[in-house]
Amino acid sequence: MRGNPRDSPEIRVSKTLSWILRHGAQSEKIEMRPDGYVRVSDIVSFAIISSKFQGVDFETVENIVKNNDKQRYKMVKEPDPKSPTNEEVWWIRANQGHSIKTVAVDMKRITSAWDIPTGIAVHGTTLEAWSLIAQKGLSKMRRNHIHLAQGVPGSGVLSGMRRSSQILIYINVQKAIDAGIEFFLSENGVVLTPGNAKGYLEPSFFKKVERIEGKNRVPLPEWDSPDPEYDKLQEEAAVTVEGMTGGNPDALAVQPLQSEQAQEVVKSENSLVDQTEKLSI
Repeated sequence: MRGNPRDSPEIRVSKTLSWILRHGAQSEKIEMRPDGYVRVSDIVSFAIISSKFQGVDFETVENIVKNNDKQRYKMVKEPDPKSPTNEEVWWIRANQGHSIKTVAVDMKRITSAWDIPTGIAVHGTTLEAWSLIAQKGLSKMRRNHIHLAQGVPGSGVLSGMRRSSQILIYINVQKAIDAGIEFFLSENGVVLTPGNAKGYLEPSFFKKVERIEGKNRVPLPEWDSPDPEYDKLQEEAAVTVEGMTGGNPDALAVQPLQSEQAQEVVKSENSLVDQTEKLSI
């Protein structure tokens, strides 16, 4: 199974499921719909015959979906087009993070920065990755999109951001949209962008950058242009995110609550993916 051998069996099963749904379905010959869904029965059958994913049944998959703090997955019961009686079966997909180019999951197009519930889009990364990102920008790497969170670590479990982030890159979404960059909002609240034609979100679209030092966030001087309105929006976003999580550090902060300003407008799965995620999330 995927993941670190020191991880619990539950975590390794979840990482293997994530790898299949985001990256490995084609290589493992598991049929996938254009919207990213695969039959849960196909996952279970794969688990039975594969040494990579043994001991997984329907209940295991269902529990992973229900208990995942970032709501990475979605299960639905829909007709099976291959069934002569149009029988309904269970399907599962990853909500985002795909490298399979033919997958197009349901997403809401963002036409204005105010379409983002908190009004904020921020990318968390490591100090090591930042030295390259500062020069070239954020890259989607082998994935279909660059992932951005609606808040910062410490305000609940936020889809689109790692807990281990050391650098926070705030994106000027409106400037990027005006320059022709597309943005979308996934079903579990992650802000997604394919970047430019080369798959990059260039540094010119970075609004500000902060370094996490303990419980403090320290702006990097060369990436911090004074903007009281944006600072206020950040503060409001933090309150909004706190409201989304209800003060629960394990809750998911993706409910459609707006900040005051936005109310009116509204290591790893595999070595390749590990390197991708180190630089892209």
